[in-house]
Amino acid sequence: MKKYPNLIRGFKFDSPNQLWVSDITYISIEDTYAYLSLITDASSRKIMGYYLSRTLESEGSLRALKLALSDHTASFQGLIHHSDRGVQYCCKDYVELLKANKIRISMTENGDPYENALAERVNGILKDEWLDLEKFHNFQQAKERISQVVKIYNEFRPHLSCGMKTPAQKHNHK
Repeated sequence: MKKYPNLIRGFKFDSPNQLWVSDITYISIEDTYAYLSLITDASSRKIMGYYLSRTLESEGSLRALKLALSDHTASFQGLIHHSDRGVQYCCKDYVELLKANKIRISMTENGDPYENALAERVNGILKDEWLDLEKFHNFQQAKERISQVVKIYNEFRPHLSCGMKTPAQKHNHK
């Protein structure tokens, strides 16, 4: 699998759909784990796509990307998609979908979490403020709650980095 260079070192982003960051985090469910794939717009902090999967296989990340791309009003011209070097992001189907939408591919150089800090930060917010405070008894319960949490995060939680606007407000008002 091909690895891609880090295109975002020193990159200045000031409006939505210039840079998306992607990452996967685990969610504890009873005596097992599920895996939450997230794609976040770096400027607005809006979660553009997400998917909870039972495995770490590429299908979860691919579904999150398809959700992010389902906003047909957006222009993806010039957009950079940045991720770690996980096999999910290097797999043929994921790379082909990015290329088909003319999205530039960027990856961390060493897999260092600091090179994908914004994606890690969003994971932390979701877990610290909601998901780690709850006990999920089954996959469906976790999936439903994650949908609610993403809606709350995007539409109701103001961010200092967004001038105290919600991610949805900042994203839609460019």
